[in-house]
Amino acid sequence: MPNLDPYTTPLTVEKAAHLLRRATFGPTQTELTNFTGMTASQAVQQLISNANYSPPPPVDIDSTKATAGQTYLDKPFNGDRNFDFGHYLRYWWLGLMTSQTAPPSLLDKLTLFWQNHFVTTREVVDDYRFVNQYLLLLRNNALGNFRTLVTKISKEPAMLRYLNGNENELGKPNENYARELQELFTVGAVDFAGNKNYTEDDVKAAARVLTGWKYTNYWVVGSTSFGTTFTNSKHDATNKTFSAHYNNTVIVGRATALSPTVTAGDAELDDLVTMLLNHPQTSRFICRKLYRWYVNPNVTQTIEDNVIVPLAQFFASSGNNYAIQPVIVKLLTSQIFFDDSNRGAIVKSPADMAVGSLRFFNQPVPDMTTDYSAFNTYFSFVFWRMRDLQMALIDQPSVFGYEPYYQTGYSKIWMNTTTIALRSDYTDAFIWRWLEVKPGYKMGIDLLAWATSLQTNFSNVAGTPAISCADVQAAFSKNLFAIELLQTQKDFLIDAIMMQGIPRTSWTFEWNAYRNAPNDINKRNGVTWRLQNLMKYMLRMAEYHIS
Repeated sequence: MPNLDPYTTPLTVEKAAHLLRRATFGPTQTELTNFTGMTASQAVQQLISNANYSPPPPVDIDSTKATAGQTYLDKPFNGDRNFDFGHYLRYWWLGLMTSQTAPPSLLDKLTLFWQNHFVTTREVVDDYRFVNQYLLLLRNNALGNFRTLVTKISKEPAMLRYLNGNENELGKPNENYARELQELFTVGAVDFAGNKNYTEDDVKAAARVLTGWKYTNYWVVGSTSFGTTFTNSKHDATNKTFSAHYNNTVIVGRATALSPTVTAGDAELDDLVTMLLNHPQTSRFICRKLYRWYVNPNVTQTIEDNVIVPLAQFFASSGNNYAIQPVIVKLLTSQIFFDDSNRGAIVKSPADMAVGSLRFFNQPVPDMTTDYSAFNTYFSFVFWRMRDLQMALIDQPSVFGYEPYYQTGYSKIWMNTTTIALRSDYTDAFIWRWLEVKPGYKMGIDLLAWATSLQTNFSNVAGTPAISCADVQAAFSKNLFAIELLQTQKDFLIDAIMMQGIPRTSWTFEWNAYRNAPNDINKRNGVTWRLQNLMKYMLRMAEYHIS
């Protein structure tokens, strides 16, 4: 069976599209052209090297405010605008995902993976500065080291707020974070066979290790800084003994700092993270989630044995030492990733569908700083529809993340009787073009202009044959579908949807009539109606359901 051996064949347009759909939020036509012919290794390295770790900061995008277009994270905390500024962080992140001017990168798709792994939410954290710092931590370390990421997230103000680490003190431990650290962030609740990976006493012991950490200046109006502190008097300095699941490890309690920069809490946290990473199931748990995110939600025993286990062994090996980037490279350049059975195997998330369609149809993103009102309009449309589709960005329903990434059924859960209609409503907006982003810019596809561009010598009707229905269908569907349509499906789209049961030759008559009188509103509308029917139906098909 295909495994983790490198995929060495130069990428066809279909393979390039598969990589870009999975590693990013979807390709533009130009990106598909650029990546076709690369090796998988070259393509993935390009997606990594394109990462931008210094994007412009978010700005106030409320055009009614005097501060519109200005940054706000460099100013004192503003409680009156707390919701707005936290909400604009989501638009800022969506802007990075959607841009068609920046070189394609896998950074933000991977950041979303980590944000859905180490979940905190804007609603619960409720301090826009905390949320911003948390997002930057994930983004800046998305390709870094998992040990570093676990250590830093354990002390991050947003996480201390979200899972009550701030309340975890000597004599009154709060076990919330200690439980999720094991169940969701590292070892996992059970192994692949269903055996428990830790005990309740392990949760209690981990909570004691984590006592004493606090965040500062939460929701303090006018404050110009915030951070994390450790207080010795609030820390349980006794030894902590763990179960046989952790080889009966004892984390020695510390009462004093080891150095001016290493507190007792840091020393014990380092020991805890080391113990968690030494658990044999941690590397498997993370690699299994990455496989489900990038390759296929269905992990069989064969996949577990031949893909997850060796990938996990590599992840945890002394040579790799929990570095994330080499694992991503190995997975995204593997034979199993490019195997045809995994193309079209994942139901697209609302982010993949919403952002991917904007990118595929080259809907320009207004400049956040200079065109903030249009930027607000653009991403209000995107965000609220993603929320209706059960994917409110940075506001997961629970610490488990979005349900389709952990519940039985996985990505299929994105599709239900409510969301299927809302998905269609979203893509219909590209057909009817009702959203005016700003004067002169309506979001959507100018189908008539697209069809006209296919026609050689448009005005020379007598001397140039008309494009056919099949020509239009082929052009409109180029690179649109994860899996190539069958001829019977193409015929259905042309005959039943575009032509509504009348002979295809009627198209030639209608199209040439339009070519002869392009300013005749009736002729223009007649042709446009057929094009809209065709594209509307195609957008409701598999491309915006599977990846």
